[in-house]
Amino acid sequence: MKKWMATAALGAALSLPASAQCVMCYRTAQAQNHARARVLDMGILILGAPPFLILAGFIAFVFTKDRRFRTEAELREQVRERD
Repeated sequence: MKKWMATAALGAALSLPASAQCVMCYRTAQAQNHARARVLDMGILILGAPPFLILAGFIAFVFTKDRRFRTEAELREQVRERD
């Protein structure tokens, strides 16, 4: 229970600065004209793409390693059953 509460507190503490940044981007875009606001939105999306791609690559790497580990473990188990 304590571990869960610590995780929740840490998540809440780390999310506070992120919400402030979203408000700053929103107000900056609101103060500009429509064309500049669209450019700012595209910039935010472009800057957000690399972290998501890195995360997707990491997840793919973990799944391929897990599949390879399971395959090797199953082969070892089959060899043991034969002996």
